[in-house]
Amino acid sequence: QFLGSTEVEQPKGTEVVRDAVRKLKFARHIKKSEGQKTPKVELQISIYGVKILDPKTKEVQHNCQLHRISFCADDKTDKRIFTFICKDSESNKHLCYVFDSEKCAEEITLTIGQAFDLAYRKFLESGGKDVETRKQIAGLQKRIQELETENSELKNKVQDLENQLRITQVHTSPAGSVTPKSPSTDIFDMVPFSPISPQSSTPTRNGTQPPPVPSRSAEIKRDLFGAEPFDPFSCGAGDFPPDIQSKLDEMQEGFKMGLTLEGTVFCLDPLDSRC
Repeated sequence: QFLGSTEVEQPKGTEVVRDAVRKLKFARHIKKSEGQKTPKVELQISIYGVKILDPKTKEVQHNCQLHRISFCADDKTDKRIFTFICKDSESNKHLCYVFDSEKCAEEITLTIGQAFDLAYRKFLESGGKDVETRKQIAGLQKRIQELETENSELKNKVQDLENQLRITQVHTSPAGSVTPKSPSTDIFDMVPFSPISPQSSTPTRNGTQPPPVPSRSAEIKRDLFGAEPFDPFSCGAGDFPPDIQSKLDEMQEGFKMGLTLEGTVFCLDPLDSRC
């Protein structure tokens, strides 16, 4: 059963979680008096974190990453109540989660501690040793993204210039009059090439058929050299996100703080008849 979560001022401490448990136990008694049941949840503990799910729909209600969990404690008197403190990823506030675990609180607390140790070891093996390298890669990717944006703006300007040139060639001639019906020929006795000439079946003076003009729409997604623009984030984006530096710093800070496991007494609420 999930008693709920409440904000606490410190990331660690027996008194901190004791006050939180007292508060949530009192809230549970109020809800019971109003006919409300304490919701049941399912816990999934792994090296990636502690997930709190709905037991029926399997919908994730809370996802607590291990490097954000700083304190775990279970009740040494009735073996039911256990709690942990986790730093919220959005508000950066410390929240205390409290559960009634049906006589397996100590086992769950130890499991979270073991998962934390394994996660820290995995972080050192895969990420901690090459943090600086990954930061440099993240910086280069950010620079590439800026260059791609600049390149896109330049291509738009080139497109605008081409459109203006096309309009000028359609409506004007070198003499400033309407384009003559019979275009002049070049030194090879051929009609000069015009990028805006519509596709037609009119043969040239030498009897050959002019090649079809490629559609402009097919060139919109290509650069000036006819190649598709390079997108550095089309692959590997999950491995090196743009904000990886802040994420790695946060993980380092969380793991360095460590996870404190402690057994204490939470039976402080006289209204709880089971205590």
